[in-house]
Amino acid sequence: MKYITVFGSAKPQRGDEEYEIARELGELIAKGGFGVVSGGYGGIMQAVSEGCSAFGGKAIGVTVASFGRKPNPFLSEIIETDSIFERIETLMELGDGFVVLRGGTGTLLELAVVWEMFNKGVMPPKPVAVHGEMWKCLIDTMKRRMEFEKRSPIPLQHFRTVKECFEFVARKE
Repeated sequence: MKYITVFGSAKPQRGDEEYEIARELGELIAKGGFGVVSGGYGGIMQAVSEGCSAFGGKAIGVTVASFGRKPNPFLSEIIETDSIFERIETLMELGDGFVVLRGGTGTLLELAVVWEMFNKGVMPPKPVAVHGEMWKCLIDTMKRRMEFEKRSPIPLQHFRTVKECFEFVARKE
């Protein structure tokens, strides 16, 4: 099975726009024949797991032992790691592609690590879709910098809908 790793905020609650968008993405992932991988806790991680599991998909949560938080109830499998760095590494290894939804510094860290691993050639490029206007300026700025440095572009795109994000990440090569 192929998996799509989803990064996003732990803050949104059921009924919030961000939660519902993530749940829709989870549904698209399951209906497309993929499983979902997330950080395994609440907010966007719970919503995408809920959407995926509601349509028979597998939802893997990668948690951190020292966080002391309870994983969300929609997970098919929990992988517990010892540190946030091991967690990010596991999230990257499991994903055949990535979708970045709205989030804070943790989500920014996850996106930055994925991007840097591609830039350094440590990990083969995999498609990355970012959703929402909050990321557009950052992505555009970094793409211009990569062009200036004459670096090869990575398969990263900004989209306005989660359907476009899913289609980009799930496309057949």
